[in-house]
Amino acid sequence: MPSLILGPLLRYVGETDAVVWVETDGPCTVEVLGVRERTFHVAGHHYALVRAQGLEPGRAYAYEVHLDGERAWPQPGSPYPPSRFRTFPQGRSLRICFGSCRATAPARGVDALGALVHRMRRQDPDEWPDLLLLLGDQVYADDVSAATRRYLAARRDLRREPGPRVWGYEEYTRLYRESWGEPYLRWLLSTVSTAMIFDDHDVNDDWNLSASWVADRRAEAWWEEHITGALASYWVYQHLGNLSPDEHEREELFAAVQAAQDAGPLLHDFAREADRRPTSYRWSYCRDLGATRLVTVDSRAGRVLDEGRRSMLDEEEWAWLEREATGGYDHLLVATSLPWLIAPAVHHLEAWSEAVCAGAWGERAARTVERLRQAIDLEHWAAFQRSFVRLGELQRAVGAGERGEPPASVVTLSGDVHHAYLAEVTLPEGGGAPVRSSVWQAVCSPVHNPLPAPEQWAMRSARWRPVTALARALARTAGVPPPAVAWREVGGGPWFDNQLGTLSADGRRIDLVLERAAGSDAVPRLEPLLRKRLA
Repeated sequence: MPSLILGPLLRYVGETDAVVWVETDGPCTVEVLGVRERTFHVAGHHYALVRAQGLEPGRAYAYEVHLDGERAWPQPGSPYPPSRFRTFPQGRSLRICFGSCRATAPARGVDALGALVHRMRRQDPDEWPDLLLLLGDQVYADDVSAATRRYLAARRDLRREPGPRVWGYEEYTRLYRESWGEPYLRWLLSTVSTAMIFDDHDVNDDWNLSASWVADRRAEAWWEEHITGALASYWVYQHLGNLSPDEHEREELFAAVQAAQDAGPLLHDFAREADRRPTSYRWSYCRDLGATRLVTVDSRAGRVLDEGRRSMLDEEEWAWLEREATGGYDHLLVATSLPWLIAPAVHHLEAWSEAVCAGAWGERAARTVERLRQAIDLEHWAAFQRSFVRLGELQRAVGAGERGEPPASVVTLSGDVHHAYLAEVTLPEGGGAPVRSSVWQAVCSPVHNPLPAPEQWAMRSARWRPVTALARALARTAGVPPPAVAWREVGGGPWFDNQLGTLSADGRRIDLVLERAAGSDAVPRLEPLLRKRLA
């Protein structure tokens, strides 16, 4: 009898459809809500994407998973409530939990997702979150647990490159099994719809930081197997579930994978092309959550890295973003793993580094600052100044009503930086209509991987006025103009705990709560750090 290895994961949920993803230990037929799908095969592993369509809007559904007619979920003796979801529109407040950076090592403190599960078990299901938005570093391929290290050591000599990092598709499947296999997390992912986007540690620290970084990695003999395994497994485990059933029907790669006897070679070639020619595939996606639009932007794989024309997105991706990020909704959420707005001193330092690496101080300085840029991760939107300005202009146009009726709020959601903060944003009018939307940047990180104390001190010092003034002066020497966007952090952050953010939208009102994980692994809890009305 076949059995589940991972899942079920509740992924896309719309008004009349829902997508459930599973991994099984062999080929079989998977049934959810009366819909049957045959598994597809990738390099010895078997998966199914069950797309239930024709559901009733606004209705709650409990579901089971059957494999070849036998019930595989919920598992016998499960202490958790039945897996269930509600289609849109909700008819009540929309709740979106978000965060990033979840490592598996127990020494990383109390898992914020474990604390969320502990709370949900005591709640009425109508109080559960509607969406869990995971903003990068869902897995740590380059910072593995002791258990994964032992597994890797049994496969190959870790004294040779690539050393104790996950390498190739097969090792990634093991990493996902470890990261998503805990009973409490399996139940959470079966019950709360998830949307995901990668960040660097899903692949490798500082992934696509600069053209120099990419050239160095491609010169390594181990890199191609690593990057193809990373992107192929990301497509299977994370990206497919971000898409709606209608998008699956248009996804030529998905049709080819389903038809293949073994889609491993096909996905290897796809991943190599996606890495070498980023315009060949778009990882960004859009979801409508009732009257709230979520636009999730890939800020890693599609970068243009040529010095002097660096861009966080290529032109095709920009065109897509400008088409999807519009008014006409109660709220517009722009999700990007890397913060658009960061501590001002870091912003100026990153802008300075980009200008110097492009030649503002000459070739010798460019080489020196490139080494600095890689050493301290100067790679956020501020290090892509044209993109920083362009994203601000897009939000200004939406908030001013130039792209449809202005939403009550425009909120950029990010992770990556292993601390949380909320920034209130003032956008320039630019000679046009005034901005009528409330504009914010909300950052929540980590879910389970706090910064060491010295790095926390560095992040706090980056907010000191003398440090900010020095960084601003440095940027000016390289010809960087001051940012037209103004922002200020509110609420008393930054916070460095394991933590989780929750947005609650009810009509044109939207509220943010940041909570830290406390207690113990056995009895975890979430404690509020910040409550703020955004609109």
